[in-house]
Amino acid sequence: MRPVPTDAEAWNAYLAEGNAKQARKRVSADVVLRDDRGRILTVNPTYKDGWDLPGGMAEANEPPHRAAVRELGEELGLAITINRLLVVDWVAPHGPWDDQLAFIFDAGTLSPGIAATLRPHDAELSEALFLPAPEAAARLRPRQRTRLRAALRALGDDPTRYLHNGEEPWQI
Repeated sequence: MRPVPTDAEAWNAYLAEGNAKQARKRVSADVVLRDDRGRILTVNPTYKDGWDLPGGMAEANEPPHRAAVRELGEELGLAITINRLLVVDWVAPHGPWDDQLAFIFDAGTLSPGIAATLRPHDAELSEALFLPAPEAAARLRPRQRTRLRAALRALGDDPTRYLHNGEEPWQI
């Protein structure tokens, strides 16, 4: 028998049981961060092939925008401000991985002094470079390349983009 909301203890146990059966999603949170010349910050992870946008995986129950702020602090020693959401990409299960929600946020522009001295702060990154958008995109893996292009379109004309495996779902 289903408990009633007025029995708080039984109701919360009932809800917790339902919550335990719900799907869990992996969440990544990356940023588009530019220098004063409009170049895009890219990073070279040591734990996988290819370059990335700066950011990383959210921890359990961590909001995506806070994950991006935390990751840039840990990996690059930056204290950034998130300006707005640019892209959400639902990534289908692949290889050993379940599905994922990939967020890209606008983190604005770094001052020339900070951009000139930017270096990796932990062993997860070997390099951090500001590159013109076409060069940055060329270094990224295909799915992230399409996310970056969508993020740049969102920066240019304002609407947040929703993607499905890197593509706009109504164009698949």
